[in-house]
Amino acid sequence: MTAKQQAKAPKRKAIHTSIGDRLISVITYIVYAIFAFVCFYPFYYIIINSISANNLSERGKVLLYPMEIHFKNYSNVLNLPGLLDAAKMSLLRTVVGAALAVIIAAFLGFMFTRDTMWKRKFWYRFVTVTMYINAGIIPWVLTMNLLGMKNNFWGYIFPMIIQPFYIVLCKTYVESVPRELQEAAEIDGAGTLRIFFCIMLPVIKPILATIAVFTAVNQWNSFQDTLLLMSDP
Repeated sequence: MTAKQQAKAPKRKAIHTSIGDRLISVITYIVYAIFAFVCFYPFYYIIINSISANNLSERGKVLLYPMEIHFKNYSNVLNLPGLLDAAKMSLLRTVVGAALAVIIAAFLGFMFTRDTMWKRKFWYRFVTVTMYINAGIIPWVLTMNLLGMKNNFWGYIFPMIIQPFYIVLCKTYVESVPRELQEAAEIDGAGTLRIFFCIMLPVIKPILATIAVFTAVNQWNSFQDTLLLMSDP
């Protein structure tokens, strides 16, 4: 652009904000700052209490900054017998359990949208009704014992593989995908498994990521199944 063209080019007007707009922006920043502090402070509180003197932490003296800093608590925790094995087991069940739950929820959600599935409506209702009917802990423990899941790693995995709510989420998401994608693949000769793995899985990644997060958190935080099923350290 030449100097003449630059001179002829219209100048952009500066955007002037009113006092009301600025006030709203300031209030918004303050509200979000308070919200961020409320979310962050519990983690900060745990950290500063973990490195502060134990007697001061017990009396609630440590609130804003650590006092009499030491790291004995961390060394004592790391010296607990079996801690690494427990951490490995938690990580393993989280990864394996989340992966299997995601792929099964995706496949069942996909199949429940296929007219070619035998007794599709019956099986869909059969799965979803379990969200409302629960036999309770004692029948669950007896069933798991009969299935040989006591003191068995798969006792962590199998009960949480099929989650009706996640299947419903996947089915709903698959139904929102244009049907023409599957029809075009069928015309080209693709079978059910090929359509699922090559077409539907890449398309429904957002809902799969959501389910993976939910399932991983549930597996990581779960401890009751260990109390009920595991007696061998």
